[in-house]
Amino acid sequence: MFGYHPKISNGTHNLSQQETPHTFAGNPIDRADQLRRDESEIHDLMHSPNAKVLILAGLDPLITTSRNPSTALGWLPYAEARQFIDAEPDLSAFLGVTPDGDPLITWSLEGNARNGSDQLPQSDLDELSLEICDARESAMLISGEETGILSQARANLGWHSTHKFCARCGDPTEMRRGGLMRECVGCNAQHFPRTDPVIITVVTHGDQCILGQSAGRLSAMKMYSALAGFMDHGESMEEAVRREVWEEAGIRVGRVQYHSTQPWPFPSSLMIGSHSEALTTDINKDDFEMTDVRWWDREDVLLALAEKNDNLRVPGPIAIAHHLIKAWATGNAGVFV
Repeated sequence: MFGYHPKISNGTHNLSQQETPHTFAGNPIDRADQLRRDESEIHDLMHSPNAKVLILAGLDPLITTSRNPSTALGWLPYAEARQFIDAEPDLSAFLGVTPDGDPLITWSLEGNARNGSDQLPQSDLDELSLEICDARESAMLISGEETGILSQARANLGWHSTHKFCARCGDPTEMRRGGLMRECVGCNAQHFPRTDPVIITVVTHGDQCILGQSAGRLSAMKMYSALAGFMDHGESMEEAVRREVWEEAGIRVGRVQYHSTQPWPFPSSLMIGSHSEALTTDINKDDFEMTDVRWWDREDVLLALAEKNDNLRVPGPIAIAHHLIKAWATGNAGVFV
């Protein structure tokens, strides 16, 4: 059995009628908080014959082969997943339940999409029509809702893999509540997975906007994107926008208009998108963080969105930056288009 597609719904509303979720958003799983309060029940659910398993190798998911026109996450029934790897997973977490009450769990194994995994022999993957796929690439192949599930699984397993010891006393920690937290075996301190807030903004002035190249990857691809940075302690979103734009571009910002947010599981951030109004126009970029920062005319940006500008490339639809840029360029700042 392969290509299992669990019917999942959060039972609240049709998300598409209220908003258009970004890639890595729109997760429909019921995370079943009440069930997590009983450790014995969670243990039974995570070892239930009715459980469906999503395997990640080095945080890269199994998907149904990309040759399939309807590529999806490679869910496996619990018994088949156990037979497949013939061992307990390195790390496992409870994702939630389907409307029928079937548990959904995720396992972390060694390896990755680039190098493969000794625990996932290629011959077995071929037999099941599955493959290990880079997490970013897979997000462009699977459905929008499944990118939200992948975001939950990847961020949760990634956090647990790096928080095996207590930050207070140094003793080992153990997973509790199916992955919702870890507890120290020594001092009993409780540690919860963190999401790092990141502001990302398109700075505008009339028919121009500021886009920049961060040092390294973007400059190598000749790509410009919205300005972004981690929020500091005790900052509001608007204050973080003004500080980051000043630090990276030397531009003073006034009005900040919220647009939308995007979970970004690399490793675990929440991108908080906005459009912001420049009060000054002379750029003084930070040479340490930025390769280039410049003003772009609306026509140049529209051509870049259509992939017809030889001098400007912008991120694709997988990134919130694309939607922030597109919303401004098309005169629809604040909504998806």
